[in-house]
Amino acid sequence: MPYIPNSREDQKKMLDALGVSRIEDLFTPIPDNLRLKKPLPLPEPLAEAELVRHLEALASKNRPGCVSFAGGGLYNHFIPAAVWNLAERPEFSTAYTPYQAEVAQGTLQAIYEYQTHVCRLTGMDVANASMYDGATATAEAAMLAVAHTGRHRIVVSETVNPMYREVLATMAAARNAEIVVLPSNEGVTSADAMKRAINDQAACLILAQPNFFGMLEDLEAGEKAIHAAGGLFIMVFDPISLGILKTPAEYNADIAVGEGQSLGIPRSFGGPLLGIFACRQEFIRKLPGRLVGRTVDADGKTGFVLTLQTREQHIRREKATSNICSNEALCATAATIYMSLMGKQGLPRVARLATERAHYLADKIAALNKYAVRTNRPFFKEFVVDTPLLAKDIIATLGRSGIVAGIDLGRWYPAMDRCLLVAVTEMVSVADCDAYAGLLAQAAG
Repeated sequence: MPYIPNSREDQKKMLDALGVSRIEDLFTPIPDNLRLKKPLPLPEPLAEAELVRHLEALASKNRPGCVSFAGGGLYNHFIPAAVWNLAERPEFSTAYTPYQAEVAQGTLQAIYEYQTHVCRLTGMDVANASMYDGATATAEAAMLAVAHTGRHRIVVSETVNPMYREVLATMAAARNAEIVVLPSNEGVTSADAMKRAINDQAACLILAQPNFFGMLEDLEAGEKAIHAAGGLFIMVFDPISLGILKTPAEYNADIAVGEGQSLGIPRSFGGPLLGIFACRQEFIRKLPGRLVGRTVDADGKTGFVLTLQTREQHIRREKATSNICSNEALCATAATIYMSLMGKQGLPRVARLATERAHYLADKIAALNKYAVRTNRPFFKEFVVDTPLLAKDIIATLGRSGIVAGIDLGRWYPAMDRCLLVAVTEMVSVADCDAYAGLLAQAAG
C-alpha cells in the first residue's frame, strides 16, 4: 500500500465532496456508546522515510525464514514469479464480485482454461470452476454420490486426510448419511475391512492416492469392489503427484477431487485454498458449482458463458446441488498460470525432485538411532517417522533452530503421538535434509 499522507487542504476537499464538515460526521451511523471517547495513545506522526525505518525495525524482530518439513495437505512448492505477477493484474483480481454470476469474458475464459487444464491433468471428462478447498470438494463428491445412487452409506479410509473427513462428517450429518471409516494396516487401507464395508448400500468409496501418510494405495481393488456393488469410486489426489503417478481416469475413478494449493498458491497460514473437482460426463448435471463453456455469438466470434449454475442463488433451491460451492476464481487463475508455465516437462520434474529428496531424507533418518521410518510400501513426497519422544516435543525442540519438523500425527491418531509426518518438496535442499537429520539425532539425546 503506498504511503500517501493527506494535508488539511486535501481533507477539506474530500469532506466537501462528501457533503460533511468534519471527519467525525462520517461516523454518525456508529452508535455513540461504541465510539472512542478520546484518541488512541499513538506516537507522533512520522515522515515516510522514518516510518519505513520504524517498520523495518519491527520486522527485523521476526524469526528469520525457516525450513519447513510440514505437509499434510499444504506444501511449500516453488512458485514462479510470473504466476502472481499475472494473477494479481486488476483484470483478474477485480474482474467480478463473489456470489454474482460472472459476465466478464476475461474471467470466464480464465475459468474455462482452468477447467481444461484440470481435465488434462486428471484425464476426467469435465471439471467445475473450482471449490473452496480439497476438504469441501471431497465432501461435495460424497454428496453427489448419495444423490446419484439414492444410497446413504459413505465408505472412506482413515488414510484420507482427517480434516477432509471432519468436513465430510459435518455435511453427511445433514443428509442423514452413514460414514464408515476403514482402518489402516501399515499405513494403507485395510483390504479386508474394505471388502466387509462395501455392500449394496454403499453410495461411494473414498480413497486417496497418495494417502495422508504419503503412501501409495492399491486403488484397483477398491475401484472394482465399489463398482461391483453399484457405488461410485471417489479418488482424492495430489495434483503434483500426477506428474509421475497414474491419473484418476486411469484408476477408473468416477469423481476426482484434490487440493490445488500446490499449483502456485502460497500457504498463507492456511488459506485461501483451491478445491479441484472433476468427474465423468454422466454426472455433469449433478456437478456442484459452476461450469464455463465455450460458444459462438451471433457474429461468429468465440465467447464464453456460464453453461451450468447449480447453486441455490441461480436455480430453485430444491434443485441446487450445493449451497457452499462458490468458486475460488483468483486461486484457480493462479493455478492455471502455474500449470501453463510448468507444462508437460515441468510438472513431472517437480514431482521427481520432491520424491527423490523425500527418499533421501527417509534414508538419512532410518540410519539414526532411536528413529524408524515406516516405508514398507512406496511413498511419494511424505512419510511417517517413529520418534523416541512425543512428536510435539520434537517439533518444539527443532523449532528453536528454525526447522518446522513436520506434523504431530497424534493430533488425529491418538496412538501415533510419537509419529511425525514429514514432507519434502523441491524447495528443500540436500543440505537442509542433512541438517534436519542431525537435529533429530541431537533431540533424541
